[in-house]
Amino acid sequence: MVRITLVAPAVNAALRQVRFDDAPPDAAGVRRAAAAAAALPHHDMAFTAPSERCRGTAAALGLDAAVTPELRDLDVGRWRGRSLDEVGQEAPEEVAGWLSDPAAAPHGGETLLELVERIGAWLDARREDPAPAAPPAPARDARLLAVVEPAVVRAALVYALGLPAPTFWRLDVAPLTATELSGRAGRWNLRCGHPLAGSAP
Repeated sequence: MVRITLVAPAVNAALRQVRFDDAPPDAAGVRRAAAAAAALPHHDMAFTAPSERCRGTAAALGLDAAVTPELRDLDVGRWRGRSLDEVGQEAPEEVAGWLSDPAAAPHGGETLLELVERIGAWLDARREDPAPAAPPAPARDARLLAVVEPAVVRAALVYALGLPAPTFWRLDVAPLTATELSGRAGRWNLRCGHPLAGSAP
């Protein structure tokens, strides 16, 4: 069995404003991540999405995490750098279509279905070969940890639990929460997200 803990990054202005942008965690987010470091579960390997937000959170948590392009955030194409409110005011029909059709990509980037497929492929590869660069796995479960954007956590849950793709929009992932998936024999089980101790304001 492989156990994968997905940790959502610390907050910054872009997350607060629902802005399609990347920036390091703000000072308060860094402090909360550092305070939560001791609460991280034991893990054999750590990964991080390539965003500044995730890499900064991983560093604040004290992780020696491998930057993993497959775990990148949803590609929103020409909407990058803008807020959802701004895009909604300019192109309300595009936003409505994007939120209702998981195969739509009016921004010219990645569809929700493509994100779910990409993250699902990464999950399944870890289940089949959780640590290819490591020595032969011990008898106990392999334990992995990844700092990833909230959209990636949501996509992982949609894939792992076989949920309808539109459920993605109904899943809330708070900063500095951990979600655990465990997989064996063709199935994934979920331990729902919980705040890391010490990360509360």
